[in-house]
Amino acid sequence: MNTASLSEYVKQMRKEHNLTQIELSEKSGVGLRFVRELEQGKQTLHLDKVNQVLNLFGAEVGVVSMIKSENQ
Repeated sequence: MNTASLSEYVKQMRKEHNLTQIELSEKSGVGLRFVRELEQGKQTLHLDKVNQVLNLFGAEVGVVSMIKSENQ
């Protein structure tokens, strides 16, 4: 996802797939309000619902270690 925020990524992918927010909510099985809050960068979101949306684009949120190895 590079340096794009989650909200920017979802919005960009939605537009690349020519989906409206309504269509994205219907295809992913989440509510329209959730899609809007996700794209607006709401700080508290249900991770399972975020992954429902991301799964449409072949992505998911996962754990990333914040500890740098000695090789970095």
